[in-house]
Amino acid sequence: MTERTRISHRISSIAESATLKVDAKAKALQAAGRPVISFAAGEPDFATPDFIVEAAVAAARDPKNHRYTPAVGLPELREAIAAKTLRDSGLEVSPSQIIVTNGGKQAVYQSFATLLDPGDEVLVPTPYWTTYPEAIALAGGVTVEVFAGSDQGYLVTVDQLEAARTDRTKVLLFVSPSNPTGAVYSPAQTREIGEWAEANGIWVISDEIYQNLTYDGVVAQSIVEAVPALADRTILVNGVAKTYAMTGWRVGWLVGPADAIKAAANLQSHLSSNVSNISQRAAIAALTGPQDAVATMREAFDRRRKAIVSGLNQIPGLHAPTPEGAFYVYPDVSGLLNRTWGGVTPTTSLELADLILEQAEVAVIPGEAFGPSGYIRMSYALGDDALAEGVARMQRLFSA
Repeated sequence: MTERTRISHRISSIAESATLKVDAKAKALQAAGRPVISFAAGEPDFATPDFIVEAAVAAARDPKNHRYTPAVGLPELREAIAAKTLRDSGLEVSPSQIIVTNGGKQAVYQSFATLLDPGDEVLVPTPYWTTYPEAIALAGGVTVEVFAGSDQGYLVTVDQLEAARTDRTKVLLFVSPSNPTGAVYSPAQTREIGEWAEANGIWVISDEIYQNLTYDGVVAQSIVEAVPALADRTILVNGVAKTYAMTGWRVGWLVGPADAIKAAANLQSHLSSNVSNISQRAAIAALTGPQDAVATMREAFDRRRKAIVSGLNQIPGLHAPTPEGAFYVYPDVSGLLNRTWGGVTPTTSLELADLILEQAEVAVIPGEAFGPSGYIRMSYALGDDALAEGVARMQRLFSA
């Protein structure tokens, strides 16, 4: 009898989330008494606004929320999401074209699982969020990296996408604003990419989780607003986590054409059924209630964005482009490699991140988590004082 492995090859080949791994290590060191400052987690440091919390408290007391509800989401929340999609993405959809998921991460996974057959290729602009390739692999797809470095502002071109396209290409992943870089495609760039995808019959999965976090008057135009004809082959992924400081509430969603949504709904009916009703009620409040807290948080992120870029660019050998969206900065640290710092000579950004953690007690994510080496990701969604101290520690470390 053939010996079988204890764990399936499909699951054992999936890597742990690098961002969560570094964040967990930082928290463990903090618990052990070390004064580690973490730039690792993509998580606002603000509390969820009070009116959202109060809506959840009221929902918890209502017995109707103690039972199963439709697997695809509460009707009232789907209606609120439809209104938001029209307002922010310029796309009019029926609530029946929406599925509420356990966070944006589940929406990403279900989108790929719904569209991909084994061997189908996905064009993934790189640097990319660490979960995308793993979700693609779980769905049997193949990640095709299309790299744009700091010299391009981390924005891929149509020429690059066309060079990477093959007869196996089925999906383009489009992310603007980007995690990890904070880069935002201009309306003209978005339209050009959308028209290219439409002309070539390619599906688009567009992750819009950071669409409401842009700065300096920049607008992250939805690809379906730029190219309306693309809506029949586009799935939009979004959620309340980043905009409303609701990462722990686990409410995301996907929006798409009827056939894709029907298939994804069948999957969810077996995978997880409905999202917590309490969280869904909180999300309704977030989307339909006052947006003052969103503006206040965005102003704080903008202030921190300017501070971190200014501070990091004072380090010789490090280049930090100014991000236009999200709450990450993605410095090019190639100028710090192959040099000796505190008796250590890092040759990769992975080794550099270890050096920064051990000698400066600052946690950052190495570029290897998002594509090629030579970069680090730092979230500026942490307190002003911690941000200033963390950057100052790095300045001292690399001043020699």
